Amino acid sequence: MRHPIRLSALVAGLALAVTACTNASAGAGTSASQAAPAPATAGSPATEAAVDAAAAALLPGAIKSKGVLAVASDASYRPFEYFDTDNRTMIGFDIDLTDALGAKLGLKVRHVNAGFDSILPGLAAKKYDIGASAFSITPERSKTVDFVPYLNGGSGLAAKTGNPLGLKMEPMSLCGHTIAAQKGAIQGLNQLPAISEICTDAGKPAVEIELFPSQDGANLAVVSGRVDAVMADTVSLGMQAEASNGQFELVPGPDYEPAPTGIALPKGSALKTALEAAMKTALTDGTVESLMKKWNLPASTSLKPRS
Repeated sequence: MRHPIRLSALVAGLALAVTACTNASAGAGTSASQAAPAPATAGSPATEAAVDAAAAALLPGAIKSKGVLAVASDASYRPFEYFDTDNRTMIGFDIDLTDALGAKLGLKVRHVNAGFDSILPGLAAKKYDIGASAFSITPERSKTVDFVPYLNGGSGLAAKTGNPLGLKMEPMSLCGHTIAAQKGAIQGLNQLPAISEICTDAGKPAVEIELFPSQDGANLAVVSGRVDAVMADTVSLGMQAEASNGQFELVPGPDYEPAPTGIALPKGSALKTALEAAMKTALTDGTVESLMKKWNLPASTSLKPRS
């Protein structure tokens, strides 16, 4: 069953955040998560019955001795990771998936809320063991971190309900418009700059790109009229729009540049082999499929396990 999104809490958060929005020169992108940062939270201890002995045997000694897997996620990205109604407990697909992987490895899981653009540098600094925050796997990111894939995804665009500007998820439709994205996300780093270049090469106005610390902040900029639209992962953006009580919606167009989504690890991490083995089990034993149904992820995002 799909895990329900708490619409009343989200709408209240939208109203409060829109009131607090400032202009771009202040660099503000307000979100519920920024207003009340959540502490790290620990998942349930792994049960002996849930352990995948073959995968657990591949754990590096340091992780096995510690017995805890530190997982960093940006809790502003429904349905992958966000705060429950207490604004402290992290829930979502990535949270459930990493809890399940931890159980298969015989580890407890400690969830840490972190700014999206700080997670990959945090892995390099060994602040976390893994990053699980709907990361698109790109050649550029793969130069600095390793990935264990688990889904497929692409980018979509959302605008105010009714799409008054008639935007579409295609490059030429965005020329001359102001589009928001989350800081550190592939949409702001790569896709929107490339789309803007397509526009200028065709003699059209460039895309004005505004980046926000959180996805909530980027969404709120659409609601407040500060930007014309927001670009993000289609699945997450669609669910955020659905939970916005009619304040914004996905615009027409296919997924833009579909790519695998993966859990990130420090480059050369000794944990990767064990995590890959646990993920393969999760993909073949129905764990991932069950979580996809719970969080209402479309079948098109499924990633078939490698042999």
